[in-house]
Amino acid sequence: MAEITAALVKDLREKTGAGMMDCKKALNEAAGDIEAAVDWLRKKGLAAAAKKSGRVAAEGLVAVASNDLSAAMVEVNAETDFVARNEAFQTFVEEVAKVALKVGEDLEAIKAATLASGRTVAEELTHLIATIGENMSLRRARVFTVPSGVVATYVHGALRPGLGKIGVLAAIEAPSTSDAIEVLGRQIGMHVAATRPSSLDVDNLDQDAVARERAVLIEQSRASGKPEAIIEKMVEGRIRKFYEEVVLLEQVWVHDGETRVKDVVKKAGVKLVGFDRFQLGEGIEKVADDFAAEVAKVAGA
Repeated sequence: MAEITAALVKDLREKTGAGMMDCKKALNEAAGDIEAAVDWLRKKGLAAAAKKSGRVAAEGLVAVASNDLSAAMVEVNAETDFVARNEAFQTFVEEVAKVALKVGEDLEAIKAATLASGRTVAEELTHLIATIGENMSLRRARVFTVPSGVVATYVHGALRPGLGKIGVLAAIEAPSTSDAIEVLGRQIGMHVAATRPSSLDVDNLDQDAVARERAVLIEQSRASGKPEAIIEKMVEGRIRKFYEEVVLLEQVWVHDGETRVKDVVKKAGVKLVGFDRFQLGEGIEKVADDFAAEVAKVAGA
């Protein structure tokens, strides 16, 4: 029997997309014959994963996990919303969030971590692809840690605790943790889920976005025919309004409709040092699958 080398396992993985443990088992079953091992994997339904890797996965779930001073959030995508209701998929996404909490937000480190099943995260994902029959991917992860205080988590429309389609982390530094800070953190999470801020403060806002907004506002103001000195004041006023729309600390607190978030945080005697918001599938270009619409589009071209 041919020696089952690491190179042989790697070659089989590249051919089939199956997990390392499955490839090693297939090669053992096939006495080292790589083509026979491919057939063995195909018969087990484990070689199908590679064929699905080109399909768009924009559904799935966002999960959060936390401990005393840290919290993690991950997004794992699948092709259809149906998979998000699959218990095995839900459990996997929860496990991935717990892994991120331990190893950090680097995706390669997460994928290399070993789960209770004995497979790595990457191998378990490949196994799920083969078992469920849809392309899936670990898209992103975020981890916050504070020296003292709390990293609050919030999931909007949760399917079960910590698992849904919109997730938020809010890192709050405080002398200690208290029920009041926990409540504030959850309220900030709800606020962020609703308002979708772009940055924590003005200094961290994308300056290219500010420049583009300013250029648009200048052109709009000049159309009024007013003097340049007046136009400058008009633009600065509108830029402040822009900040109030996209900067978290400058936004109006959704829970009372009048107080600024920065004033809410200041009154609580804490410091909001970071946040992130994951909305499932945001930024992923979805493929149109409405055949009638596509035919109509072609016919009208």
